[in-house]
Amino acid sequence: MLQQTQVSRVIPKYLAFVDAFPTPSACAAASLGDVLRLWQGLGYPRRARNLHATAASVSARGPFPRTLEELIALPGVGGYTARAVLAFAYEADAAVVDTNIARVYARVMGRPLRAREVQAVADAHAPVGDSWAWNQSIMELGAMVCRPAPLCDQCPVAPMCVWQGSATNDPAIGSAGVSTAQRRFDGSDRQARGSLMRAAGAGALPPTSLAEIAGRDAEHAARLADALVSEGLLTRDAEGYRLP
Repeated sequence: MLQQTQVSRVIPKYLAFVDAFPTPSACAAASLGDVLRLWQGLGYPRRARNLHATAASVSARGPFPRTLEELIALPGVGGYTARAVLAFAYEADAAVVDTNIARVYARVMGRPLRAREVQAVADAHAPVGDSWAWNQSIMELGAMVCRPAPLCDQCPVAPMCVWQGSATNDPAIGSAGVSTAQRRFDGSDRQARGSLMRAAGAGALPPTSLAEIAGRDAEHAARLADALVSEGLLTRDAEGYRLP
């Protein structure tokens, strides 16, 4: 839920979600439509679809995965999420690389890093036995001090930083794992897709209603709805479009 979404928006949704689905089996037993309804307001509904699929996979296999390879094999789970589960849930030795951590390492190294490089640097620096605290500390450093507009005079690792806040050539820009500013949401197709899914949560959407709900012309709105169907986020029957 926290991927590309502010903490303040996530907390109430998270509490409601774990109340409704306290176990993987409970989530797997629910319809995808029910999961998507609870997810509304967070955006990026593919995450909810993947979470529902992961719950089904975990429920079918038995114990929750505890290795990097098993976690990465789950639907929608990549290297970051798998390592975050290992480090924060199991307190295992795993080096997490999120956008804040990737920014710190690129600046300390003084050059943009490719994905494998930044993960290798993170792996090399994570202290054995202290990954839980280390990952949280460096993540906080990137979020609070080594920000896009850094506070270098407050940075505890400034003496070993190659870049050291130079006014030009920030190595974090273009480095793997470092996010860029998101595109404007208002008026975007993402907003229109969200409007369609929100409306579908209340019942079937006749094709004639799509344009008004999406705020697009009829052809464009139909393309958006059909794309949601192809992604498994809506279904279509004789009455129109609806949540799965």
